[in-house]
Amino acid sequence: MLNRFLSLRLNENQMKLNSTKILSVVFFCVLNWGAYAQNEVTTRYNAHNKGKVFLSWGGNRAAYTKSDITFKGDDYNFTLQNVKAHDRPKGWHIDYVNPKRVTISQTNFKLGYFISDKYYLAFGFDHMKYDMTQDQYVNINGYINLSEDEAGAGYNGVYNNESIQLTKDFLEYEHTDGLNYVYLEFGRFDDISSLFRITNIDKIQVNITEGIGIGGLYPKTNTTLLSKDRYDEFHVAGFGVSLSAGVNVKFFKYFFVQGDLKGGYINMPDVRTTMNSSDKASQDFMFFESVFSLGGIFKI
Repeated sequence: MLNRFLSLRLNENQMKLNSTKILSVVFFCVLNWGAYAQNEVTTRYNAHNKGKVFLSWGGNRAAYTKSDITFKGDDYNFTLQNVKAHDRPKGWHIDYVNPKRVTISQTNFKLGYFISDKYYLAFGFDHMKYDMTQDQYVNINGYINLSEDEAGAGYNGVYNNESIQLTKDFLEYEHTDGLNYVYLEFGRFDDISSLFRITNIDKIQVNITEGIGIGGLYPKTNTTLLSKDRYDEFHVAGFGVSLSAGVNVKFFKYFFVQGDLKGGYINMPDVRTTMNSSDKASQDFMFFESVFSLGGIFKI
């Protein structure tokens, strides 16, 4: 009888011990699941970027270095040295979001995909405007030998580092619809929210961005050269490379504002200048942009 009693007591104690272990495991799992669920809610967008798509639209101001521009045709070949140019800003205007007039403004578009939490690939389109400063004085080298009955024949001659004024009857030259840089970009995002003591990065997150791009130039060049017929058509003219750095501020998970400083090199050896396909210009220069954009970021 004693042995049976002792056996029952041992079984009872074993059951209590097993029950305690089971309850402990369940309690531990519940606590960890709750912490995991809470963590997922607060960080599911801003802590991880891989697989997200972002889209941005904005405007720019642009500046350009001086450049030598060479003009070649059947009866002329000359170079204008250190030609100055500027952009043509629209300012704050409804045209930035008006589909029918959007190219009147200096605009920037970018569509990107995060291949990891930090790195992305993007397609971009920078619509800058390049406007040669009219009536400036530059040096000219080369020759012009038009037929005597042509309107620009008054400029016939051989030039050797002589000064000339770029009046409208001699040259109007602008990529104002525009200096279109179409590129692919590889870039990186780095979260610096902790520097601003931001603890809930779901509500607001601050990132610094860096990118390198390469692409083609597809300008619509508005040119009147030596009083020849005006030319104003889109044409693949060359290539460009660029570097950018900026600050990206996300808010409410899906939206962001971003400011970028961007610089690069443009080389256009095949710029159309007249209705005659043999008339071309070539130039290369450095450019600098300041860009402000609005955008959205979504998981796919």
